[in-house]
Amino acid sequence: MQAAIAYIATLIAFVAIDLVWLGVVAKDFYRSELGALMADPINWPPGVAFYLVFAVGVVIFAVQPALTSGGVLRAAWLGLMFGFFAYATYDLTNLAVMKGFPWRMALVDIAWGSVLTAMAAAIGTAVAQRF
Repeated sequence: MQAAIAYIATLIAFVAIDLVWLGVVAKDFYRSELGALMADPINWPPGVAFYLVFAVGVVIFAVQPALTSGGVLRAAWLGLMFGFFAYATYDLTNLAVMKGFPWRMALVDIAWGSVLTAMAAAIGTAVAQRF
């Protein structure tokens, strides 16, 4: 039961925070950096699949270890590292294989993915600890 609560809390936190970032805070940045590479309209099925799968990874690699020992700060640290490696893999691969993928976008996205994952892992852990 605690794992399910951790997953749901992590998923909700991750999606909610990321949608504010993508839809409000950095909307114009992503649009200006990606230009014609950006899908219009957004292709929602792969996006939803990403959120569902990524939250599983956050729980496995950050939340569960933190629930076992270490608590919220450990979850944030492990989430930061998991997010860094996952987003770096994505962005650096894009830089390697996509013509015109911008460096500035990659660096911001890696930083954001790291911080976002840390926040979601900490929130998921804090909620799961209550149950």
